[in-house]
Amino acid sequence: MEPKIIDLSKPIQYNAGDPWFMKVKIKHKSHKKSHWLIRLALGLPAKLFPKNWTGWADDKIKSMGLHSTTHIDAPWHYGPVVEGKPAKTIDQIPLEWCYGEGIVIDCTHKEDFVAITGDDLKQDLDKNGITIKPGNIVLIRTDRDKLMGTPDFPNKGTGMSREATEWLIDQGVKVMGIDQWGWDLPLKFMAQKAKELNDPEYFWEGHRVGIDKEYLHMEQLTNLSALPPSGFKICVFPLKIVGGSAAPARVVAIME
Repeated sequence: MEPKIIDLSKPIQYNAGDPWFMKVKIKHKSHKKSHWLIRLALGLPAKLFPKNWTGWADDKIKSMGLHSTTHIDAPWHYGPVVEGKPAKTIDQIPLEWCYGEGIVIDCTHKEDFVAITGDDLKQDLDKNGITIKPGNIVLIRTDRDKLMGTPDFPNKGTGMSREATEWLIDQGVKVMGIDQWGWDLPLKFMAQKAKELNDPEYFWEGHRVGIDKEYLHMEQLTNLSALPPSGFKICVFPLKIVGGSAAPARVVAIME
């Protein structure tokens, strides 16, 4: 039987509803336009241009942040040092970490602005009889991917607490991911809450686990509702961007 491949990646395209820091701009060059460019740049006479061909299509990414679409964060994103050593940039992470048995943990019950706890993770794993093993790739399902392309996407959602993130790492998980804008609670909410609590340790607490313990996470996954709790592989190879804090990735689940 052929394996079934399920795409978990957000389309890379311009969305009018995206905030300015997420805008993707791609310029598409038509076959007809390249026909003239080929002749001018290469000095190819019209009589020698293939008769049944209009020219090649070409495209250029004019603007796209590395964190603008489905991507995986490198340890370098969290801080310059992790576990007392220089943090890895995205081109330095072992590819062996990026392919493994997948697990989906259902956290769709969590309300906006309420953090996911270790108990939330354990309860869903226990319900499905799943034990996390070292090397598993864990995906946190929130269903906030439904907000993609709207102004609410970066400003609403749940998020992983420091305690829940540490617990996954302590089980031997190196790569994890979530189907909302960010790994933590929404940034604007966290900034306001940190001021209310007068707590300097509150802001970006999930990400900052990566200063003490080496791990990577994916953000802006989609289609996790199409996956079972376990029994599939995850492939999440990032673009090899030298010195990058992250990289876009075509994340897929492979059902044998």
